[in-house]
Amino acid sequence: MFTLTRADGYEISTDPDRIDLDRVHVWLSTDAYWALGRERETVARAFTGSIGFGVYRPGDGRQVAVARVVTDGATFAWLCDVYVDPAERGSGLGTWLAGAVRDHLNELGVRRILLATLDAHGVYAKIGFKPVAADRWMELDQRVTPVTDKDQDKDPPLTVER
Repeated sequence: MFTLTRADGYEISTDPDRIDLDRVHVWLSTDAYWALGRERETVARAFTGSIGFGVYRPGDGRQVAVARVVTDGATFAWLCDVYVDPAERGSGLGTWLAGAVRDHLNELGVRRILLATLDAHGVYAKIGFKPVAADRWMELDQRVTPVTDKDQDKDPPLTVER
């Protein structure tokens, strides 16, 4: 388990029992462009299969930020679901959190960390992230949309005769 305390008392912890999944679900499903509408069960399963980093406010210990890391713990990690409560933004918590994640993964020996962002490039650039070489990376996005009669092919399915 990883913990880190900032000079002003904010604390980061990877203790899964401290993550407030109800709060995280609200943040992600209602305010994070990449997770709008995400079901609470999906959030819970995602955090169960990942390392969750919570940031907790000094004094009352209320969770004010979160990040999730999907990793093999040896060579590769994907940093995702990074979110700072709007009331806490502007105090450097996002950069501090991302830097703590980077440093913790480095201690584990993980050397490659990826993330995707639409609007926070500057936050991550401060701690060393750079754009990837797009011609090296590929993606398979398997989000499924419902099939209606209108969308189905008019030709019958192929069959194999023996």
